[in-house]
Amino acid sequence: MTTSFKDRSLLAVIGDEDSITGLLLAGIGHINEKHEKNFLIVDSKTQISAIENAFETFTGRQDIAILLINQHIAEKIRPLVDRYQNAFPALLEIPSKDHPYDPSKDSVLKRVQKLFGE
Repeated sequence: MTTSFKDRSLLAVIGDEDSITGLLLAGIGHINEKHEKNFLIVDSKTQISAIENAFETFTGRQDIAILLINQHIAEKIRPLVDRYQNAFPALLEIPSKDHPYDPSKDSVLKRVQKLFGE
């Protein structure tokens, strides 16, 4: 079954507790009929495999339009993030309270710079 971009209505988030809390308060939280959440809270005890599984799950879901991931968490699974090429869900790396955004690490920005020969 092919899914149109029009069927994609959710944001998904992989982030630290502060980022997730803020986004949940803004109303992005969703649990579908299969009891799947559209967010993963990552802390110091979260295993890399759990982050990778959430990334694979969110990028494979047909109802997610955008996947937000804290950049410092994306660094933990950088090879997986760098290999991701699909338009949907769009992947955006975001800063967190304790970790500022570093454009030199952003995989999407790197790809854009290659296109423009920078």
